[in-house]
Amino acid sequence: MKRILIVEDDQSIANLQRDYLELSGYSVKMVNNGTDGLRALKEEAFELVILDIMLPDIDGFEVLKTIREQDDIPVLLVSARAEEIYKVNGLGLGADDYITKPFSSGELVARVSAHLKKFERMKERFGKGTEGSTIQIRGLELQKEARRVFVNGNEVILAQKEFDLLLFLVQYPNRVFGKEELFERIWGMDAMSDASTVTVHIARIREKIEETPSKPQYIGTVWGSGYRFIV
Repeated sequence: MKRILIVEDDQSIANLQRDYLELSGYSVKMVNNGTDGLRALKEEAFELVILDIMLPDIDGFEVLKTIREQDDIPVLLVSARAEEIYKVNGLGLGADDYITKPFSSGELVARVSAHLKKFERMKERFGKGTEGSTIQIRGLELQKEARRVFVNGNEVILAQKEFDLLLFLVQYPNRVFGKEELFERIWGMDAMSDASTVTVHIARIREKIEETPSKPQYIGTVWGSGYRFIV
């Protein structure tokens, strides 16, 4: 049984989410603040997190940052804030989806199910070692099964979607992909965002793996077309 962690300070909303998820066959734990959410993730195993942004102690974005430093599990942000800047910020920090309140419980369950299935597919696709579990290109090393990245022998920490995006590009060297295609390939479904989040993730990856992000040697921009991994 898949375990879901709900981090939500509105008890009535949390109860409704729990009831529908349990009816759909999931095991659910609820906490009402970010501190308890991070503690639960440290002490227990979960397959997905539903995270409210407006929490009483730690901002949901800060909770998300901490999660992404430690774990790759799917995180669905929920918020009453519908402004694009909130969505772009959340997805840029590594959230897998952004759902605006109010939403139907049926939609929530459908999105949870879709992200869990997609995460399993991604682990299978990127975890297979049929062509070698480690990819080395110049000073860059990707360990597919461990989902770790090293630059000149030094480990750099990538968020889940950052790793997925980099690995995808590495597996198709010199091939140009448009932002829309990359968004579809990596995010896979309508995540309440658009292809602009690809630009945010590319910039974050460059900051972590490039010696000079403004003059990238790994991920190049093909103006008017998209991005490619340079070999």
